[in-house]
Parts: sequence; structure tokens; C-alpha cells
Amino acid sequence: MLELLHIENIAVIEEADIQFLPGFNALTGETGAGKSIVIDAMGAVLGGRTSRDLIRTGAEKAFVSASFSGVPSDLPGLTENGVAPDEDGMLLLQREIGGDGKNLCRINGRPVTVAQLRRTGEELLNIHGQHDGQQLLDEELHGAYLDRFGKTEPALAAYQAEYRAMESLQSQIRALRMDEAEKARRVDSLRFQIDELERAELVPGEEEELLARRNLLRNGEKYLSALAGADFCLNGGDEGGGAVSRLRDAGEALSAIRTLGDDLSELYRRLEEACSEVFDLAETIRDKRAEFDFSPEELDAVESRSDQLYRLKKKYGATVEDCIAYLEKCRTELDAIETADDTLLRLEQKLKKAEKAVLAAGAALRKERKGAAKSLEARIQAELRELDMAKVRFSIDFGEKEPAADGCDVIRFLMSANAGEALKPIAKVASGGELARIMLALKNVLAEQEAIGTLVFDEVDTGVSGRAAQRVAEKLAQVSRRKQVLCVTHLPQLAAMADTHFSVEKGERQGRTFTRVVQLDRERRKAELARITGGSRVTDALLESAGELLDEAEAYRGTLG
Repeated sequence: MLELLHIENIAVIEEADIQFLPGFNALTGETGAGKSIVIDAMGAVLGGRTSRDLIRTGAEKAFVSASFSGVPSDLPGLTENGVAPDEDGMLLLQREIGGDGKNLCRINGRPVTVAQLRRTGEELLNIHGQHDGQQLLDEELHGAYLDRFGKTEPALAAYQAEYRAMESLQSQIRALRMDEAEKARRVDSLRFQIDELERAELVPGEEEELLARRNLLRNGEKYLSALAGADFCLNGGDEGGGAVSRLRDAGEALSAIRTLGDDLSELYRRLEEACSEVFDLAETIRDKRAEFDFSPEELDAVESRSDQLYRLKKKYGATVEDCIAYLEKCRTELDAIETADDTLLRLEQKLKKAEKAVLAAGAALRKERKGAAKSLEARIQAELRELDMAKVRFSIDFGEKEPAADGCDVIRFLMSANAGEALKPIAKVASGGELARIMLALKNVLAEQEAIGTLVFDEVDTGVSGRAAQRVAEKLAQVSRRKQVLCVTHLPQLAAMADTHFSVEKGERQGRTFTRVVQLDRERRKAELARITGGSRVTDALLESAGELLDEAEAYRGTLG
């Protein structure tokens, strides 16, 4: 459950610590005092969408933290994020919102992303906003509510796998079904490209060799002149006189004294090695000079081939290898088009099987949904009776539709508000107060299926009054015996039924508006209930009535155990 909510610089709240308790917690206050800001702060620390406008004027950043107790260590949202509660089952969620739009989120001190914070938060606390009842008007969501209640995820996943396979086949068939004119244009284009690339006879790696040869041919005269000069220096002219000859003469000069000492012997050896190396260099240079055959015709051919490769690369790829790969791709596509009729026939046969598989999986999903629908109808009907809607009938209607990602069913919630009236779509017959109570019933039923420990209701009393308000208060009290309940309300019946009552109060200090949250004792609760009932004029009669309301609520809570 949520133990402590700490808020800093969120809108008009400069700093607040709200220590929630088990059971039913109610928050009341004047309109505009900041009750909804408390809910916004909860949403922020749970990873909800925020805006920098949420930061208190003049502050650089806002900060919210929420401490939860009794958190199971195997919570999926935690294991996915690699975090865990401490040994006492405590978990601390933190979020800092900067004026530059950046967010810093942590779970038990470990940095996480906003998405990871949201994944964990949605398993710890559920917020039922004051406009959630309007979601019942959107029939597209009815199927999702039913799936959530019936835990049909395995059947839905099996259906969706078959549906994706069918979609893939449909996509392939659409790609092959081009009109004849378009097909002819594409075939002509592919054949032209294939012919151009095949005539080029591209060879992997040839471009590098070609560039090296072109560079050599462009510098042929310089190349030959350099080799000739080196050859003369090493081999000399007709009369000799080159480095090789001079080294040989030096060797012969030292040969006569090489036995006179080790140092002379070593000197002679080194001279022989130098002579051998220089001789090899001279022969290599002479061979290169002899084998180089420069001709303007070869340079023209190399230049022409380089230009051809350049033009092909501009059209088909960054390298010769890319052009070769593109050629293979064109051949494959041309083959696919030319054999498209056969391929289409094969794919259409596969599609028929896939469509049957989708319908079969859809039927299996529908069977599970209908079983869950009967159970949900009974549960909602029981909840509505407890919410002073005994004459309301609730039903789930099934229709068929073309297979879609969410199944083959059109699922609609129907109701009859009065005895003898036919069942009709909720959107057509439900009033605002009825929508609020039906949504409360649905939320309660869904909460029973989930491990979420804390439920937050933000003004669920919209459109509710009188006896219906008392039934809503009793229902929240019942729910609070299984889950922690936090409720923002304007109704005295709901506030009186709470185990713990907080007042959200707005004031002014040093020219700035601020909000504080105060836990009320019995006397202050009476005063607050009297204010909610009678407005600014609190009389002794209102205070006495508020005391009676508290006594009645306490007596009712006692019956719950």
C-alpha cells in the first residue's frame, strides 16, 4: 500500500508529506485548494505524462516520491526492471521534473527510465479519474475490459499470431498483384538494368587494382626516369662504377685482412651482407624497368573502365560489390515477377488455410470471452445492486465483424435503466451518475482480479447524490477492507465513511499561495463535513448532523469487520 507521498514544488504545493493509512482515506477541500494536484503528483511519480508547467512558479524543478509497503518481490514490473523491494517489502519511487523538461527517475535509489517507472507504478496503484466513466461510452474499449476481467491473454495471443500470419500473406499477395502496364514497365526497367550490369562483367576487387594501375600509367615517365636513375646509381654505366661494383671492390680490399682479428672478420661479413642486399635491389629495379610497358592505349582503356565503373556506382551502389549485389536483387525480382502467377496461386492457397486458422482461433477466443461475459455480467449486476441500482440490468452483447487485430467480435455493454425497458447501448441510456457507478462497479470487479494494492478515486461522486451517494460510500468502505482506497470527494457521505480524513487547504504566505494537507481529528472532521454540507455558513445543527454522519459511518464500518 502507499505509505507516504512526498511532494515538492508541484503547482501551489511548495512542500507536503501525506502519510496514508490502511483502509479508506478521503481527501476533501475547497474547489481549487489543490486536491487534484495531489492526484497529479501521484500520477507523476507513477510514470504518468507531465509538463514543465506543473513546476511551481519560481522553482527550478519539482520532486515527488512515493513509499510503498508490502510489495511482493516477484512483481513483473520490478523483475523486468531488475529492481526489488528491500527486505521489509518497502519500495521507494522517485521522480524529479526539471524546468528543462528532463526527468530523473529512481526505484529504490536505482535510476530508471520514465517508461520503466510507469511499468512498475501501474502494478502498485490504480487511479480512477473523474472522467473515466466517459470511457464506458467508447464501445471500442468494452472488449478490452472483458479481456482484462476474463484473463483471455493466452487465447488472444494465439489468435493474434494467426492474424499476423494472415496479414503477412495478404501483404505479399498485394505486392504481387500489379496491373499489366505497371508490370510491363517494371520488367523493362529490370531487364535494362540487368543487361547493363551483366555487360559490364564486374569483378569484386577490380576497382582497387584498376585505380592503382591508372595511377601508375598516369605517372609513367616519372616512374621510368626514377627507375633509370636508381639503376645507374646501383649498376653504373658501360664502364661500371655503380654501387654494386664499388661494394665488391671494398670486399676484395678487406678480404686480405679478415683473418687478423674477430672485429675485422665481423666487418668483412657485414660488408658481404650489404653487397648481397644491394645486388638484389639492383636486380629488382632492373627487372621493374624492363617489365614496365607503358602505352597510351592502355591508359585510355584503364581511364575508360574507371569511368564506366564510376557511372555504374552512381546508379546502382557505392562500390562494385554493391552493384553486383544490386544485380542479384534485380534478377531475383524479375524472376519473382515472371513467376508471379505461380507464386500468387501458392500464396492464395496458403491464405485460405490462414483465414481458416484465424476464424478457428477467433472462435476459440469468442468462447472464452462469452464464458467470461456471463461471469462479468453477474458480478457487475451484484455490484450495482449494492450501489442502489437494483433495477438496472447489465448485459454484454456479442456481434461478429471481419477479423481484426483484437478478434472477430464486436463487444458492447448494454443496460436497461428502468424495469420493462429494453437493453440498449450504455452510451444511449446511462446518465452521468449511472456511468460513474457502473464504472466504479467495473473497477472494483477488475481490482479483485489484480494484485494492485492501492486504488485512487478522483471525484467518483460526480453526478451522484442522496441515497446513491451513501451506497457509493459503503461500496468504497467494502473495497477498502481488501485494498487501500484513496478518494478525493465533495460528498459528506464519502468523507464520513473514511477511516482517515485529510483536508487540502489553501492559504497565502509572503505574497505567495501555498497548499497544505492536514490529517483531521474527529472535531475537525465534523467541521469539515459541516462545511461540505452547508458551505461557508457552519451552524450548530450542521455540526450535530456531521457528528451523526460520523457515528453512522463508524457503525457501518464496524459491520465490515
